[in-house]
Amino acid sequence: MQSAPDAPILLFDSGVGGLTVLAELRRVLPEVPVLYVADTAGLPYGEKTEAQIAARVAGLLGRLSERFAPRLITIACNTASTIALGMVRDVLQVPIVGTVPAIKPAAAMTRTGTIGLLGTAATIRQAYVDQLEAEFAADKRLLRHAAPELVQAAEAFLRGAAVDPAAIATAVSGLREQPGGDSIDTVVLACTHFPLLVDKLSHAFGPEVRFIDGAAGIARRIAHLVEGQPFIRKSPDRALFTGTGDDLDMIAPALLSYGITQCDWF
Repeated sequence: MQSAPDAPILLFDSGVGGLTVLAELRRVLPEVPVLYVADTAGLPYGEKTEAQIAARVAGLLGRLSERFAPRLITIACNTASTIALGMVRDVLQVPIVGTVPAIKPAAAMTRTGTIGLLGTAATIRQAYVDQLEAEFAADKRLLRHAAPELVQAAEAFLRGAAVDPAAIATAVSGLREQPGGDSIDTVVLACTHFPLLVDKLSHAFGPEVRFIDGAAGIARRIAHLVEGQPFIRKSPDRALFTGTGDDLDMIAPALLSYGITQCDWF
């Protein structure tokens, strides 16, 4: 069934990390209406069990799909995608685009053959990541490290707070201190929050290390799936945050830089 011209693309993340995907989407589809949803009441996902994440994501996306009738849903979260993507596709009658660690392009980029992967604890332990490694990086060395402190650092950074240097240092040492870590030349940012900190990570790793994430590929996939569809923005793009709190004023300036002029609690 054809979506209404003002039907939004729904971008869903546990927090503000999905804004890195929105930035790439704006480049390829500047005219498409967007609804950004951050499950801040459930943050952080990376420290939850698979069952908790699957139930939470499927339930929230079911309610959001009913209420807002999106033309397409993007799970702009590696953790939620690697755990809940299949379940959500089974229960919702709307195209779903997921987010997966960019191991394939990293394997093509590396010169030393050693790749670092930074993600949440829940992401890096998934069998899906094992499958990506086996399929695309079997002849490489992939070193994984869970960096939950970067999620909190990115959330704080977008609210105008200073980033704790220890959070960056811990993530870097977590990869560098593994056997072979000194030869890492490519780092996969397997959490959509982490590109928000790429400048600080780059400074800490050094100029010989390149970074890659999946945002551009997700945007291209969305553009392909909605190709030829009519778009009209009848109201400003907005963001919804789960739970309650008093920090919407703190996050509003950052949202505005991504083209989101309204935000509220869901």
